[in-house]
Amino acid sequence: MRKIKAMKQNLKKITVNNKKYLRLPIKTKILTPEDDMLDIVRDSIKDIIQKDDIISISESPLAITQGRAIPVKDIKVGLLAKILWRFVSKVKYGIGLRAPTSMQCAIDEVGSIRILWAAFIGALGKLIGRKGDFYRIAGMQAALIDAATTSPVPPYENCVIKGPKKPEKVAQEIKDTLGYECAVMDINDIGGCWMIGGSEGINKDFMEQVMKDNPQGQGDELTPICLIRKTTDKSEKEK
Repeated sequence: MRKIKAMKQNLKKITVNNKKYLRLPIKTKILTPEDDMLDIVRDSIKDIIQKDDIISISESPLAITQGRAIPVKDIKVGLLAKILWRFVSKVKYGIGLRAPTSMQCAIDEVGSIRILWAAFIGALGKLIGRKGDFYRIAGMQAALIDAATTSPVPPYENCVIKGPKKPEKVAQEIKDTLGYECAVMDINDIGGCWMIGGSEGINKDFMEQVMKDNPQGQGDELTPICLIRKTTDKSEKEK
């Protein structure tokens, strides 16, 4: 009962395509590589989920359950990473690859040749005033890397967190097992929102609109799961 009352206090509303939706962030314990995301979702939503709800999962907590949070002390930074990180543009929503350790993780993920090619094309793009070429060439796994200090939750504040592996497969497994559409989201706190994996019936454009204001927060809220629920003024009052 306490869990349900807490959820009601955290309801966050948004209108998408003239329809109203509630977002219900769900708090969990601090996740570890010993946790299975399917089990975490099943246990967290069992008293809350309703018909036609959609499940959203943040990408970094999913990556943590896959053992993709790498302590800085365990990262051996090579010469290439020491050189290239300095040329990464500063962005408002985080450090990204603008750190030797996170750049090294990108090299480990996609290979030095691809990173060098991405850096070359990115540099050419900057000369003509175009942004984004580096990450377009380097690929999603490079773009998803969160530098150390990005997460405020111990012990992960001293870890580089790589992107989750096969997020679409995880989302589909949750859908097949629990019966609800599911999406894995990469969201920042300045209005950036991307769906990086989803079950077959999910609509990418809708998910990016309904979650764009980051209802789960960017700090230590410990809300890696969020339910999206279509609602009306009448049904909201009845709750």
